[in-house]
Amino acid sequence: MTDFLLELRSEEIPARMQAGARADLEKLFRKALDAAGLKAGEVTVWSTPRRLALIARDLPRATEAVSEETKGPKTSAPEQALEGFLRKTGLTKDQLTERDGVWFAVTEKPGRATKDVLAEAIPAIIRAFPWPKSQRWGAASLSTESLRWVRPLSGIVAILGEDLVECEIGGVKSGYATRGHRFHCPGEITIGSAHDYAEKLRACHVIVDHVEREALVRDKAKAAAEVVGLVLVEDEGLVIENAGLTEWPVPLLGRFDEAFLDVPPEVIQLTARVNQKYFICRDAGGKLANAFVCTANIEAKDGGAAIVDGNRKVLAARLSDARFFWEQDKKKPLSVHAEKLGRITFHEKLGTVADKVERVAKLARWLVEEGIVKPEISNIRHSREGGNSASATPDWTPAFAGVTKEELADQAELAARLCKADLVTEMVGEFPELQGLMGGYYARAEGLPDAVADAIRDHYKPVGQGDDVPTAPVTVAVALADKLDTLGAFFSIDEKPTGSKDPFALRRAAIAVLALLQANGIRISVVRVVAVLVFAGMVFPQRSANATSMAQFLDKWRDTVLSLRPSGIIEFFDDFRKKSVEGNRSNEVLIGMFESFIRACQELPTFLADRLKVQQREAGVRHDLIDAVFALGGEDDLVRLLARVHALQAFVGTEDGTNLLAGYKRAANILKKEGFTANPNAGSEGEGIVPPTGEEDPLAMVDDPALKGVAAQFSHPEQNYVREPAEQALVDALAVAAPQAQDAVAAEDFAGAMAALATLRGPIDAFFESVIVNDADANKRASRLALLDQFRAAVHKVADFSRIEG
Repeated sequence: MTDFLLELRSEEIPARMQAGARADLEKLFRKALDAAGLKAGEVTVWSTPRRLALIARDLPRATEAVSEETKGPKTSAPEQALEGFLRKTGLTKDQLTERDGVWFAVTEKPGRATKDVLAEAIPAIIRAFPWPKSQRWGAASLSTESLRWVRPLSGIVAILGEDLVECEIGGVKSGYATRGHRFHCPGEITIGSAHDYAEKLRACHVIVDHVEREALVRDKAKAAAEVVGLVLVEDEGLVIENAGLTEWPVPLLGRFDEAFLDVPPEVIQLTARVNQKYFICRDAGGKLANAFVCTANIEAKDGGAAIVDGNRKVLAARLSDARFFWEQDKKKPLSVHAEKLGRITFHEKLGTVADKVERVAKLARWLVEEGIVKPEISNIRHSREGGNSASATPDWTPAFAGVTKEELADQAELAARLCKADLVTEMVGEFPELQGLMGGYYARAEGLPDAVADAIRDHYKPVGQGDDVPTAPVTVAVALADKLDTLGAFFSIDEKPTGSKDPFALRRAAIAVLALLQANGIRISVVRVVAVLVFAGMVFPQRSANATSMAQFLDKWRDTVLSLRPSGIIEFFDDFRKKSVEGNRSNEVLIGMFESFIRACQELPTFLADRLKVQQREAGVRHDLIDAVFALGGEDDLVRLLARVHALQAFVGTEDGTNLLAGYKRAANILKKEGFTANPNAGSEGEGIVPPTGEEDPLAMVDDPALKGVAAQFSHPEQNYVREPAEQALVDALAVAAPQAQDAVAAEDFAGAMAALATLRGPIDAFFESVIVNDADANKRASRLALLDQFRAAVHKVADFSRIEG
């Protein structure tokens, strides 16, 4: 066994590509070994700006000899088949082996020296390397078949044990020589083996281990700040990037003019980070200090003074630009900046950003006026962690105490109208990452209320899992309106996510909506929201054709439609769509609006529900419990659904819940076996709940006695016998528990609903112990099946227990 060293030296490799290159090199190397039948022990891959290095431990000196057997035709096969097999294998007939009437070709392959295998593998690895971007160079680059590498390849070190693995590619031959630090030790270094590689390079001011360099940058940058009483702002991304830019990292602290601190601190940090790769510092009080830490790639004789001074000048130039943008943008109020939003297309089918802002402003105001977002909005913190938001103790936000609904609505509308204005400012044009944040600064600078400024700043939140969820009422109204508009608008034009494709980040918007609803205990109907967006001018492809017709329709019917229940709203638009088509009133604008609204109302609640399922599974809620609640259907209040899931989870974990579930399963199985489906809302295993239509029992409306007799055995058979005690006990228990559970669900007391169901545990157990359901008496059998059906229906008022495993 011996070790192998491979170094691929080139001009500077971009820091952002080094992690991927390390992974790719190991993957390609292991693939080459596997193809040759070789196994290595530990494989270590390092990178610096000028080299990729791989060390493979415990490689054998040679591959093992192998015997390959290829099955051929039967000995009775035609001669032509045998001849074809011989041509394929390159053997003669006397070299074949016959076994059980079949010809076999057995080829003995001797072992190969590992050095020879590697000599072939190295060029193949280099040619197959999947750099995100690569180049050709030199005279050979005139050919498209010439070698490509991230930067010009200048050297290869390939040593197995102490033996050179000879190979060549693109005019670069392997050897024992590499080079040290570009300035400290620019000459050649002779490497003896994998064992002395890292230490010989260290002696020449190259730390080849990227992890070690990262630790040096992290620790020395922190120490440099602490020496002058400052605290380094930690940034792991900068640590990795600076380690990828240097072979001998030396962090140095510098200062910039305090006058630049008038610029928002986020601007200074972003300027230093993005443009110059500098860390920034804070003072003991947490305020931004006029200090930065840069990372040099050299130990300067003057201690780095000249390096620091040069970096200070470059940073000063960058900060001067940032200060200019800051001062220029403040010369105009946000309302003036917002006028330019009409020039920016949001989506070709959805109009401009100004159109979106108009919809968001109207929706934000409606959320407040309808009491959905209140001045005393609650912050139910633990609901994000899977708690029961319906029973949680709210933490009321006191900042808006005394603010009227009208005042809050005005603030929400103002914030919404200005929330996108910073998109056209010079600062956000230079640093797109600051959108929203700069809007908040500009709002404060022009004297707008803090609540409005905060809403502009935070209206993009939450932007991902773990991000802070807004709880201030104005911010909640604007953030929720912005995301609901995005979802409603794109679903209305049928631009929804498909598979892994989500070009408009609608899944992320849905998760953000769920977080806002749960964290603030907000109750909302998705259908009603979509209706508000329609009346706020949600844009459709035909919008420009007959804008007047649409405006007249919206003005006439807005109040009427928004006063309807969600199901009534959908029916209203569907009726108008049908009348428009059937009556040949070919107003394409209105027809398009109707169809888009119906599409959004049908698909968006399901999409949000699916996101909620994923969220709750990740939070540890059993998938079958989620399915049991979602199977009820007809509900677009996601907070209510979630509260029911949590209550069910708590219930099935108790002894009463477990035993009731067992009783339900037994009852459902009996009913399924007997084909008994008298109760149309009882559902069946694997089918869930059938939503009521208003015509569940058409036979009940028929006067024909013969038909009524036929239907009797499937509906509510007359009880003309004396019930057994356990049977009567279940009847009495259902008479009490069923309405209690139904009333509790209506009152959203889901824990109470579960408690009502728990009272059925004893009676259903006793029923199955002492009562024969499939009695020989047809009337008794029908009556008892109907009783079990009533039991199943009572349980289904809370959840579809057929979906629960166990």
